[in-house]
Amino acid sequence: MRLSARVIATAACVVFLMSAFKLSAEGAAKPSSGDEKAAGASAVYGAELDAPMPEASMGAALPYSGGLSLRVPRFELFAGYSYLRAVPELAAGNRLVWMNGGSASLAFNLNRYLGLVGDFGAYTNSEVRFTGASTSTVDVNNANVAALTYLFGPRLSFRKYDRIVPFAQVLFGDVHANQVTLAGCTVNCTLLPSQDSFAMTAGGGLDLRVHHHFAIRIIQAEYLMTTFAGYTTGMQNDLRLSSGIVFRFGGRGVPPLPPLAYSCSVNPSSVFPGDAIAVSGTALNLDPAKTAVYTWSADGGTVTGTSSSASIDTRQAVPGGYTVKGHVSEGDKPGENADCAAPYTVKAFEPPTVSCTADPSAVISGNSSTITAIGISPQNRPLTYSYSSTSGSVSGTGSRATLSTSGAPTGAIAVTCNVVDDKAQTATATTSVMVEVPVAAPKPLTSGLCAVHFDRDARRPVRVDNEGKACLDEVALDLQRNSDANLALVGNAAGEEKGGRKLAAQRAVNTKAYWVGEKGIDSSRITVYTGSQDGKIVSTTLIPAGATFDATGDTPVE
Repeated sequence: MRLSARVIATAACVVFLMSAFKLSAEGAAKPSSGDEKAAGASAVYGAELDAPMPEASMGAALPYSGGLSLRVPRFELFAGYSYLRAVPELAAGNRLVWMNGGSASLAFNLNRYLGLVGDFGAYTNSEVRFTGASTSTVDVNNANVAALTYLFGPRLSFRKYDRIVPFAQVLFGDVHANQVTLAGCTVNCTLLPSQDSFAMTAGGGLDLRVHHHFAIRIIQAEYLMTTFAGYTTGMQNDLRLSSGIVFRFGGRGVPPLPPLAYSCSVNPSSVFPGDAIAVSGTALNLDPAKTAVYTWSADGGTVTGTSSSASIDTRQAVPGGYTVKGHVSEGDKPGENADCAAPYTVKAFEPPTVSCTADPSAVISGNSSTITAIGISPQNRPLTYSYSSTSGSVSGTGSRATLSTSGAPTGAIAVTCNVVDDKAQTATATTSVMVEVPVAAPKPLTSGLCAVHFDRDARRPVRVDNEGKACLDEVALDLQRNSDANLALVGNAAGEEKGGRKLAAQRAVNTKAYWVGEKGIDSSRITVYTGSQDGKIVSTTLIPAGATFDATGDTPVE
């Protein structure tokens, strides 16, 4: 039975160590506990013992480093009260019943999570109960201590929080129980012989860190297994409870923080009155355990903000250079306060600018020109437009206006474009429009058209033949295209012809008759003359509207 118990305990230790190393490598902490309980059977006699169990220390939770992290001690020394109690209370063959004493342990932390623990305990005041003929209870108080435990094994700590540290551990070793003799007895007075047994504990605890070097183990609770020989159970089950003080040594302490450093900036750094400025501060070396207090001040405008950022209202600031100052504080010590400053500029409002153009830049007197003004405000302020001119008149209130030159004398007219913003800042620009004299249209001129010849028919010297008609048809087309034009016909005769003047007039009249009768030309548009040209011919002249026919040397035919 003893060999089986030791095999089980060894296997549990191996499993626990494998889990502990895995959690240590992953930087995580998972609680583990080994609870083993065995019910005791009735026997000839029984004894009970009770004691408290050590409690885990509490430290800062910091990232896994492969070694010790900040606030993790290298050694943890525990000393405190322990209480042993048999489970169940009347377990037969269990000689550790209701025992009080103390225990001490020394833990060596390999890294943030895993440590090795050596534990020593001393206990007395066990109660012996008899069965059979005598059922009395005897309270045994051995002055030389009733039981001693020597245990060793791994511990897994869960350093996730700043001040509390839960832990789990499995310890293996030996328990020595002194001989128990009945006082005042003379025969068969040894109730329990002196014995050594394999022992194992499995459980955990909780430490509360008060200081880096000091903690309180609130509770440590463990299952205690013993294998005292000579009892029918072969294995005894007990509960150990402990509480006390933990002293922490070595490891990496928390280095003192350097003094606070504070810097600040503004955006933008140059504004016009009324524009907002964003202020941002950056504090270095802040203690996360303290609350930083921020304050701001500015010598131009109004600054608001109680955190690491603020804003400046410049509506009441006059143009000039200013400075915003920030202060951060975590306490009253010099290294817990820092200041910063950042400059900024409030610029005076800039006046607007304007350009002025005319299209067209030269007009005939009485015509108009379009005036275009382009105003620009550096601060994008609203602009109002107005115009004036040295002569003529300008109408319009927007960025476009119209110059009228009616009644204006010829020559250049100066036009002025004006803009004003809502701060009464102004700008002007000028352009000019040239007024020119109207050019008289050229007087229309007469133009000679084709001529009709009468020398091809000697028997009928005044008859318009087909060739002549072809000429007259073309002239008729010209008259139709120029409805406001007139026509002059000049008939002529050869010098050797008798009654030549009469023949010349008849030839002109016959030509007119063809146009009026055949082509439907209004007769009032055709004037007939006789001329002095030598030849049997009628000349045709187109007289546009406004033109004058020169009839010098010609005689009108009635």
